[in-house]
Amino acid sequence: MPDPSPKTYQPASRRPIADAFRSMAHLAVSLCVRWHIHPDAISYASIVTAALAGTCFFLSSAHPWLLLVGPAFCYIRLWLNMLDGMVALASGKASLRGEILNDLPDRISDVLIFVGIAHSGWCIPFLAYWAAILALFTAYVGTFGQAVAGKREFGGIMSKPWRMVIVHIGAWCTFFLGGARFGALSILDWACVIVIIGCVQTVWVRLASTLRLLAAKQRNQA
Repeated sequence: MPDPSPKTYQPASRRPIADAFRSMAHLAVSLCVRWHIHPDAISYASIVTAALAGTCFFLSSAHPWLLLVGPAFCYIRLWLNMLDGMVALASGKASLRGEILNDLPDRISDVLIFVGIAHSGWCIPFLAYWAAILALFTAYVGTFGQAVAGKREFGGIMSKPWRMVIVHIGAWCTFFLGGARFGALSILDWACVIVIIGCVQTVWVRLASTLRLLAAKQRNQA
């Protein structure tokens, strides 16, 4: 059986997106289709915005006002991550190759943002790097579920949008409270700790769901 063509291909799994956010992107999707903007270009743009966010955090020790700007780039990154898939479907350019380019920039973006936080001077680099590692691991476990069980896993409390929300709260609280510390940790330290704990829970939930699907398949085949 031949591979599905880009015009008829439908993604096997799509991330749940609230209707409110989808409705916000309808005009942008229409313009992108009309102006022949390729979804890959939108995916690459999301990496650029993540790099800008990471740069804001990196420079924020010398220029604290950048703590207010960095989260805005994080949210633009999320919006672009949503837009690329919607444009791909609307323009008939969804494909197996697009599945890779839809996901890989997200992982690069996570690293760029948390590396910027690690070297911001506002937190312990060790914690920020572990937040980046576990952010990658949660995505890996999700795609692993699709590879072995046929279903992409999106469960857990620390998905990509919530990681950015925690970063946002940590950055703004750091700006308004300065170098305040709670115990031995700064505000951004605690933000990274929350991301780490949330990612561990997310990995557990996604692995458990994948194992249940595999067990069900084995019972059906028996």
